[in-house]
Amino acid sequence: MNPPPFQRALDTLRAILDGPPLRPELDLEDMPAPQRLAPYAAALSGGVWRDEDNEAATGRLIVLYDPEGRSGWTGGFRIVAYIRADLEPEIAAEELIGSVAWSWLLEALEPAGYAGESGTITRAVSESFGDKADEPPATELELRASWSPTGEDLAPHVAAWCEVMCVTAGLPPSGVTALPGRPGGSGR
Repeated sequence: MNPPPFQRALDTLRAILDGPPLRPELDLEDMPAPQRLAPYAAALSGGVWRDEDNEAATGRLIVLYDPEGRSGWTGGFRIVAYIRADLEPEIAAEELIGSVAWSWLLEALEPAGYAGESGTITRAVSESFGDKADEPPATELELRASWSPTGEDLAPHVAAWCEVMCVTAGLPPSGVTALPGRPGGSGR
């Protein structure tokens, strides 16, 4: 039997998965959680689709719960997030993209309430050689972060992770319409 706070977290995740999509471009699924990080864990995977054939970002969100808490945690919960997104080469070359991506996460988490945040942002450029020399360079961003929620309602934390995944994929923030002809816009 799960402790009541963790059961409420599971119920929240199930309601999000079974409810209406948070954004039409977003696809969320339940996935197996790592079992060695905490006594109780649950996980979601997500993808952001620009169209049926173009997945622009992927991610995982892991909810850890230890009734005893852990060093560095505020309370019994810790959330671990991972996001990987393709970037336009000129955006990947921007010196401040790591700081900007981190600020997206903190801004999205602000209404949820968080503490003890930590993480890394990695930019990668893949170049092809030999028989693959004709393929253009690929650039991507990886965000790895963890934080402790300051309350037990995890729905805003899931929404924040989803929002950052969408923005990192080049979509406009929720409630903002992209201009036609711009990445994420409807001018195709």
